[in-house]
Amino acid sequence: MNTIIINMKISNKIFYRRHSNELERFLIGRNSLHVINENAKDKIIDKYSEKIFLNPFDPKPLINISEKKYDTIIFTDIIESGSDIYKLLQIAKENLNLNGKLIITSMNTKYILFSKFLEILKLKNKNIKQSYVHNKKISNIASSTGFEFINTTSKQIIPFRLLGIGTVVNIFFEIILFRFVFGIRTYSVFRNTQTNKKIQSKSIIIPAKNEEGNLSNLIDRIPKFNKCEIIITCGESSDNTFDIARKIRSENKNFKIKVIKQSGKGKANAVWEGLKISSGEVIAILDADISVEPESLTQFFEIIDNNYSDFVNGSRLIYQMEHGAMRTINKYGNRLFQFLISQVTGTHLTDSLCGTKVFKRDLIEKIFWWQETFELKDPFGDFDMIFTASFTGQKITEYPINYKARTYGKTQISRFRDGYKLIKYFLKSFVVFNTSRKIN
Repeated sequence: MNTIIINMKISNKIFYRRHSNELERFLIGRNSLHVINENAKDKIIDKYSEKIFLNPFDPKPLINISEKKYDTIIFTDIIESGSDIYKLLQIAKENLNLNGKLIITSMNTKYILFSKFLEILKLKNKNIKQSYVHNKKISNIASSTGFEFINTTSKQIIPFRLLGIGTVVNIFFEIILFRFVFGIRTYSVFRNTQTNKKIQSKSIIIPAKNEEGNLSNLIDRIPKFNKCEIIITCGESSDNTFDIARKIRSENKNFKIKVIKQSGKGKANAVWEGLKISSGEVIAILDADISVEPESLTQFFEIIDNNYSDFVNGSRLIYQMEHGAMRTINKYGNRLFQFLISQVTGTHLTDSLCGTKVFKRDLIEKIFWWQETFELKDPFGDFDMIFTASFTGQKITEYPINYKARTYGKTQISRFRDGYKLIKYFLKSFVVFNTSRKIN
């Protein structure tokens, strides 16, 4: 009697296609290099990056790539297969621009025994020699070469189709287990950082609707920054906001001031229209109601100029705020949102809805990519900015501000209507952050 041996192998095609999709968020608008284990040469689809296929035991091709510097370097199946992790990280650092990002993707160490079990059953091809280094150990080694750890995420719990239902089952488990880093593929983001103060050009965007009584005082109080423009985007108002803004533009000698009449509606639209005509290397969003002291922009800009952060979020909920500055129900709502957002993004924030945010220019293209790709509607723009920064691996920090009560006009926010929109936005973005992207 002949013995029939069934040598069945589980295909990793879907796994690598999902992985390729996941990498896109780190590559928008960036000059990037993708270093891929030569054993995965035919599996990775990356239309954004220059690629090198590497034997991790022989890093010479990486050493000799050229004198060109990159904004992003990605390692796929490299770290766990090499014999000198420190050397690989050191070479990556030498080929990254200051503030460039290193993305290390590897197999989750939780699956080591399961992977070996599948190999024993001949359901999976044998891996080349791998160390399966835990993410915390990678982070410790990376810090010794001068990298700053940003965050780690994981994706793919069910990495195959399973007769057409695998994608749905995978999304279900990714959502249920999002806190436990159970994905088979992990993504660790590091920043090539050093203290290197550089005074950069600035754009201050001020959305203004019914702010006639605040604009002149606000502009007068903005510190006289070098190479700084102010963009006032005027919404349709019941007072003379637009006329006052144009008068300020013609009389002010300290800044280059641009005034535009907003073509759409809402604060978010005002911000996006301002971004499109901005020219600064650093962007600030400042509300026109003077609830945040404009003098505090000095500290916001200093954090960016010192390269301590890519994105600085203002927080109103650290210091005691001025009486009447915020309604009690809004305080509780803001604290709830900041807790939920911190859980999703992995970045601990104390106030997600503060209108003052300062960030590097390269985030602009990423914001528009985020909006177009995931079709999320944010009435204020705060979530779009924070979620985009976190999703694309930016370093986020906070600066505490003293929050003041309005002296003119009234808030443009509807607590319940806008609160409902934010909850809807949060739920959709929760799914985006914690599930694998659809395969095209």
